[in-house]
Amino acid sequence: MNECINILIVDDNAANRETLESMLIGLGHDLRFAQSGEEAMSKAFENYPDLILLDVHMPGMDGFEVCKRIRLHPVLGDVPIVFTTASDDKKSKLDAMDAGADDFIVKPIDGMEIRARVKMIIRMNRHGKLKKLHSELEDSYEETLKGWVRALDTRDSATKDHSEKVTGLTTIIAQRAGISGDDLEAVRRGALLHDIGKFGVPDHILRKTGTLTDDEWVIMRTHPQRAYDILEPIKYLAKSLDIPYCHHEKWDGTGYPRQLKGVEIPLAARIFAVVDVWDALLSDRPYRKAWTTEKVIEYIRTNSGTHFDPGVVDVFLKMIAERNI
Repeated sequence: MNECINILIVDDNAANRETLESMLIGLGHDLRFAQSGEEAMSKAFENYPDLILLDVHMPGMDGFEVCKRIRLHPVLGDVPIVFTTASDDKKSKLDAMDAGADDFIVKPIDGMEIRARVKMIIRMNRHGKLKKLHSELEDSYEETLKGWVRALDTRDSATKDHSEKVTGLTTIIAQRAGISGDDLEAVRRGALLHDIGKFGVPDHILRKTGTLTDDEWVIMRTHPQRAYDILEPIKYLAKSLDIPYCHHEKWDGTGYPRQLKGVEIPLAARIFAVVDVWDALLSDRPYRKAWTTEKVIEYIRTNSGTHFDPGVVDVFLKMIAERNI
């Protein structure tokens, strides 16, 4: 069954309009007509067509001008436009493309060709709209994630900007480790959301400037599980759970929340564990001053094989040396 779309046919010649109507009416589309450039603009703005078949040479406003004006419109700008003209010279075709046309059909028009071209343009436009919608949806998701992180930063001002810094560095190391494509994007999102579980930690613990009590540490250490509980129902973030859920696991199995050991810990979380400690120790905290770079490097090297994956540490320290950061 054909999809019914709105096609605006623009031609100052009645016979040409009738010919196109006879060729397309069997496809079941909603056909509308205009006999001048001015009328075409008016009807386009009234009905927002899905496709415009546009004659080039018309008295008054010609097809090139109509096309240019439509391309400037915020809503109509993406409507496919196919020029129909008796001119088959190279300049006319170039002018059509410069004006913003999607296709160019020379009169006299063949019925099979126009129907095939219309179907192709519709498919391409549908694909383009889907890609645009997908991109807009991705942008919306991204802004939501960043909004969550900003909201968390307002609660835990001591670690402000920590998430963005560790996200960038984690992504670079993940690429070094051979992670790419959608998997790399999942790592990036996971790093950005690594502390999302702290939404469930009370302010008097999260903002405490002194040493946490044993009971307070019990609550603080629930944040990876809380992150899992928050993110797991969101299918869009299913592949991004590894870091929020597992970044406090340790290579020797003494971490939390599940005491995973060695390669039981997802690679993304093993990478992030190194980056997280690196940035945290290089930053001032209410309870201590930032460490020197040399001291942090020595700490990471010393804890390779216990806290950290030795292979990740090797990659990380090599990258630090090369980038001098």
